[in-house]
Amino acid sequence: MPRRPADERHADSRPTTAADETTALIDDLVALHHPTRRMLYDALLVHGPMPVGQIAELTGLAVGSVSHHLKPLHRTGFIEPAPDLARDTRESWWRHVPRRLSWSSDDYEPGTAAHQVTETAEQLNTSYNHRARRQWQADRQHLPQPWRTLGLASDSLVMATPEQFRGLGARLEDLLKTWRQECLEDEKAHPDADRRPVRFVGTAFPSGPVRPGPRS
Repeated sequence: MPRRPADERHADSRPTTAADETTALIDDLVALHHPTRRMLYDALLVHGPMPVGQIAELTGLAVGSVSHHLKPLHRTGFIEPAPDLARDTRESWWRHVPRRLSWSSDDYEPGTAAHQVTETAEQLNTSYNHRARRQWQADRQHLPQPWRTLGLASDSLVMATPEQFRGLGARLEDLLKTWRQECLEDEKAHPDADRRPVRFVGTAFPSGPVRPGPRS
């Protein structure tokens, strides 16, 4: 059987409109917070549009597995086809779609499917970022200078009011938004500069003295 053109294959996972916001959020979380799909999304974000074969080569996955996992990301609008980059109608190119995804399991009643999905997504997101940090720590010795010695970590424990807590979040959000835009503009102005993807993960939460773990 001849292979269908890429646009026909892409139609199988064309984005649809969910019945309500909760259903749409659950669909988004299930699609993105799968370890393989999160890796594929990050790969397209970092490296730009790519055909399925190149994505497979970059990630070490089989072509069929890449195609399988791209479909949920397409269906929920995290990626989109890039037919303008294909050399022929059979070649399947994809690009990431910038999106902001925000949620809290506290918004849903315990015991409901929505609470379970959002809570699981929070755990998976934390686990993904922990793995990213461990991977960096394991691989940093192989990076060229100055990247080998670049990395930052900061922590603080202070008494604060709810208003001060929310203010910290807003200030960090503004700073990151400005910094990200500056990086994007500089990349356009100086495309040949030495660059690598930099991940920033910020967390803040009410916390007292931490009890020793079982191995302490």
